[in-house]
Amino acid sequence: MNEMSTGFSLFIVGWSFVLVGVMGIGGYFMFRKFLKSMPKQDGKSELDWQDYYIEQTRALWTEEGLTLLNELVEPVPQLFRDVARRSIAAKIGQLALEEKADSITTELIVKGYIVATPKRDHKWLIAHLQSKQIDYTPYEKYLNA
Repeated sequence: MNEMSTGFSLFIVGWSFVLVGVMGIGGYFMFRKFLKSMPKQDGKSELDWQDYYIEQTRALWTEEGLTLLNELVEPVPQLFRDVARRSIAAKIGQLALEEKADSITTELIVKGYIVATPKRDHKWLIAHLQSKQIDYTPYEKYLNA
C-alpha cells in the first residue's frame, strides 16, 4: 500500500512539472502574439503592417513566386508554417513596395527571405538555391549582414 502511494505521488509531481512546462511554452507564444498585436507609434501593429503589405502586393505575385515561397517555408514545422509564410511574404511585399517593383521576382523573394528569417535558416536557403541551380552570389551581402 505504501509503495503504491509513493509511486502515485511521484507520478502526480512529474505530471505537474509537465503541465507547468507546457503551459509556460504556450504562454510564451501567446505573449509574443500579444506583443505583435500591440499598436506602435504610428497606430498600427506589426500584424496590421503584415496584412497591409500582403494586400498591397497580392496582384504582383506569380505562380512561380508562390511555389518558391512555399518551398522555402517547407522546413518550418506544419504548425507554424502559415505564420512563417505570412511574415516572409509581408517582408517581401514591403521590399517590393519600397523598390516599386512591377512583380515579385526571385531576387525579391530571396532577399525578403534573408531579411525575414534568422541567420540559422540561411543554410537551408543556400542549399535549396543550389539544388534549383539559382546563383546566390548576388545575395551574399544580405547573408553576411
